[in-house]
Amino acid sequence: MRVPLILSVRRVAPAGLLVPAAAQAAGAPLPLAYVAHAAGPAAQPVFVLGWALLALCTGVCVVIAALLAFALFHRRARPLGHGDGLRFVAVGSAISTVLLFGALVYMLRVLGAVAYPPRPPALTVAVTAHDWWWAVRYPGDDGFVTANEIHIPTGEPVAVELKSADVIHAFWVPQLAGKTQTIPGQTNRQWLQADRPGVYRGQCSQYCGAQHAHMAFEVVAEPPAAFRAWLDAQRQPAPPPGTAAERHGQHVFGTRCAACHTVRGTDAAGDAGPDLTHLASRRLLAAGTLDNTPDNLRRWIAHAQQLKPQTLMPSIALAPRDADDLAAYLATLH
Repeated sequence: MRVPLILSVRRVAPAGLLVPAAAQAAGAPLPLAYVAHAAGPAAQPVFVLGWALLALCTGVCVVIAALLAFALFHRRARPLGHGDGLRFVAVGSAISTVLLFGALVYMLRVLGAVAYPPRPPALTVAVTAHDWWWAVRYPGDDGFVTANEIHIPTGEPVAVELKSADVIHAFWVPQLAGKTQTIPGQTNRQWLQADRPGVYRGQCSQYCGAQHAHMAFEVVAEPPAAFRAWLDAQRQPAPPPGTAAERHGQHVFGTRCAACHTVRGTDAAGDAGPDLTHLASRRLLAAGTLDNTPDNLRRWIAHAQQLKPQTLMPSIALAPRDADDLAAYLATLH
């Protein structure tokens, strides 16, 4: 018996009706593009369901408001009746039953439509949620780990295995699929497919602590050739530093950062924080908290606890030269 890649009814929460307040709180542009369109077959039925429920609820509200206005302002004198109210209760109950049963049937059809991909997935990636970031592992003997950024080929279904290292989180990419919870000690599954290239924002949508709003990630959908080139680049170890400043920065990294972070091709092999082997190739820092720029990188190193309070990474006090050279070294990790 096949196990659906979607294990939670909550996964079909109508994407078009939920405003990503977490992203707004994080200072990112409010990503409302998913209200206008879905970008893949796992999201399209959920998108239509969301708008259908919105239309249904709007219609019900309009009818109720009209009846209430009629009752308030149509003041024709009538003698008090006895027992006639049951007729309205019966009619209202019948209409509500039909509407709710129809919505249930439609939702079950949506569940069936998104339970399995149209063909076997071309790729399976393992995503582990942490407080407050995402580790992404690509499979194979030459597999690798990255963080907060998932690359997929366009036009192909991709299976995602979801785990949690600490508390319950929820993996949600509104334009590509509904949300699925990540639960400690359990592996949940879903699938994504992007029909066109683009960058699709994802967000933890289960409150998980102080920095829940700063637990974002991105899904980068690329044409298959570009995706294969990205895979080949990510499999490579970090390039060696080329200048004296970069070499000094690598030394600083080894003494101050290597206990928590990995850079493949070096002695740094910590696993408490994200793998930084190709940090400079990523668009964002700290799970979507900052754009990946040299200035922001220096700010993050020096003021992590001010920018993202209670995150595992401490604010690191460095001499100006050490800070500049460390940032220069990290900028080489493409």
